[in-house]
Amino acid sequence: MYFMYVDESGDKGVGKTQTRYFVLTGLVVHELRWRPCLDQLVAFRRRIRAKFGLRLREELHAARMLARPGGLVRIKRHDRLAIIRAFADEIASMTDLNVVNVVVDKEGKPEDFDVFDTAWKALIQRFENTVARRNFAGPANADDRGVLFPDHSEDTKLTALVRRMHHYNPVPNRGDLGPGYRNLPLVTVVEDPNFRDSEYSYFIQAADCAAFLLYQRLAPNLFMKKHSGQNYFKRLEPVLCKVVAPRDPWGLGVVWL
Repeated sequence: MYFMYVDESGDKGVGKTQTRYFVLTGLVVHELRWRPCLDQLVAFRRRIRAKFGLRLREELHAARMLARPGGLVRIKRHDRLAIIRAFADEIASMTDLNVVNVVVDKEGKPEDFDVFDTAWKALIQRFENTVARRNFAGPANADDRGVLFPDHSEDTKLTALVRRMHHYNPVPNRGDLGPGYRNLPLVTVVEDPNFRDSEYSYFIQAADCAAFLLYQRLAPNLFMKKHSGQNYFKRLEPVLCKVVAPRDPWGLGVVWL
């Protein structure tokens, strides 16, 4: 069984007042490596607590840590950035993880374009295909399945989308089959999404960090640009699942929509 923990960066709106990009990131871990990966994340948080004073129960939410730190304002801003950088390096060292990234570039999209549905369909389909083809790094069982663990965001809409994809999932034909679509309902992705509160999930926080760093590569804020933070996404390269998007012009497995 594969677990995919999902978080996002950027907004889902289309229009002049909205951000140009929406990023959806899935962090995939196999059941056989779930406990060792969790233990490594806990050990990392203990080291961060000892060095910077970030408590284990405090959420490591990358964007908020820099822009709206709340109680974490007690930690100097450059130290908060150092925590994010260290988190990226820790994730990259966990070679049994697989990170899948989807980017929606909203430039030129009509105002009725559904950013949420488009991004999630692409992510779920990549998860489905990669589990079915046994292309994720790390261990595997003879007949694996996949389960979604998203952060809370439009829970009802996402649940309805996944249920629909279990019955009706039109996929464009390959070139050799001519124009049109095939109905390929989900098989390897099972059950409804199991929503998690990022405050209580180190795996969701890791997905959030990856999504934030990808967004900052696309549209870095002034602070990140000043400290070369737009380059931090490359630190995750060892765990980026490049097989899901072999034609990515960056060569990092990003799915562009």
